[in-house]
Amino acid sequence: MDQTQNTQKKHFWSFFGTDVSYFFIWQIVQGFLVLWLKQEADLSGGQAGFVFSFLAFASLFYQPVFGIISDKLVFKKTLLLSITIAAILIGPFFQWLFIPLLHFSSLLGAIIGGFALAYVLNGGVAVIESYVERASLANGFEYGHARMGGSIGGALASFVAGLVFVKNPFLVFWICSLAGIILTCLVIFGDRINFANADAAEGASSAPLNAKTILSIFKIKNFWILSIFFMGTSAIYDVFDQQFPVFYQTFFTSAAAGTVAYSRLLTTQIALEALLMIPMPWIINKIGAKNGLIAYGVLTFLRITLSAIAPNFWFLTFVRLLASFEMPLFLVSTMKYIAGAFDLRLYATIYALAFNFAKQISLFIFSTVAGDLYDSVGFHTTYFILAALVALVTIVAVFMLKKENPAQAGEVAE
Repeated sequence: MDQTQNTQKKHFWSFFGTDVSYFFIWQIVQGFLVLWLKQEADLSGGQAGFVFSFLAFASLFYQPVFGIISDKLVFKKTLLLSITIAAILIGPFFQWLFIPLLHFSSLLGAIIGGFALAYVLNGGVAVIESYVERASLANGFEYGHARMGGSIGGALASFVAGLVFVKNPFLVFWICSLAGIILTCLVIFGDRINFANADAAEGASSAPLNAKTILSIFKIKNFWILSIFFMGTSAIYDVFDQQFPVFYQTFFTSAAAGTVAYSRLLTTQIALEALLMIPMPWIINKIGAKNGLIAYGVLTFLRITLSAIAPNFWFLTFVRLLASFEMPLFLVSTMKYIAGAFDLRLYATIYALAFNFAKQISLFIFSTVAGDLYDSVGFHTTYFILAALVALVTIVAVFMLKKENPAQAGEVAE
C-alpha cells in the first residue's frame, strides 16, 4: 500500500512540476509582452492590440486541430513534446527575429509572431491543461492541486521577470527557453500515467472516436452556450488584462517604477492564486461547477467595473488582487464542468473548441477594438464597455447553461 501511495505521489509531483514550468513561460510572455512591444518595439496601443489579435487569430488554426489530435492521442506525448520544444526557441525568437520583423512591417511581425507564440501559448495551453486533467482522473489526484503548480510558476515568473525586465527586456525570454528545457525533461522522464485506471479519463464508451462523433459536438445546444460564456467572460478577462500593465503605470511617476510595482503585485496575486488552489476543488465539489462558472462571471464583472472607477494606486491594487480568486475558481470549474457535462472521449476537443477556439475568436475581435478604444476614449470608458459585456453573458449562462453530472465531473461528496 505504501509503495502504491508513493508511486501516486511521485506521479502527482511530476505533473505539478510540468505545470510550474509551462505556466512560468506563459506568465512571462503574457505578463510582459505588451510592455516589450511598447518599450522595445515602439508600438502604439492599437498596434500592440493588433499583435494580440493575431495571437488569437493564429490560435483559431491550432486549437481545433490540437483538440482533436489530443483526444486521438489521449496519453501519447507526440504533440505535447512539439510544444515544449517550441518553448525552448522563445529566447532566440525574441532576440533575433521578432523586432526586425516588427520594424520591417508591423503586419508581418504580428502575423509571424502570432503564429509562433500561439503554438506554445494560446494553442498549446489546451494541450497542457487537458493532458494534466486526464492524468489527474487516471492517477487519482485533484486537477486543481496539480494546477496550483501553474500559479506558483506564474508567481515566480512575475517576480523574476519584473526584476530582470527593467535591466534587460530580452533576458526574460531567454529564461523562458530555460524553463522550456526543464518542461521537456519533465514530460519525457517524469510524467507517468496509471493506465490501469485509464477508463476514468477516457470515458466508459468503447465506441470509436470518429469524425461523426466529433462533428456531433456542434449539434449540442449546451456546447454553444458554454462557448458564448467563454467568449464574453474569459476572453474579455484577457482583453482587460492585456494592457492593464500600461494602465497601472499611469498611477506612477515613471514607467520603470510602475513596472517594478506591477511585477510585485502580479507576484502577490499569483501566489494567492496558488494558495487558493488548495481548497478550490473542495469548494467546487460543494457548490457545483456551473455555479463556480457563474461566480467567476460575477467576479470578473466586479473587477473590471471597480478598475474603471479606481481613484488611486491602492484601490486599484486591491481590485487587481480579486483576480487571485477568479483564476482558481475559473480553472477548476471549467475542467470539472467539461468533464461532467460532455462525453469524456471528447474532453480535449470540447476544451479546445468551446473554451480556447471560441475565446480566441472573441480575443481576435476585441483585442484590436479595445486597443483602439484605449487610445481614443481612455481606459475608464473602455472598462465600462467590457464590464457590460461580461454582465450580459453571465446572465445568459445563469438561465441557459445546463447542470453538469456531479459523478462524472468528479464532484465527490465527502
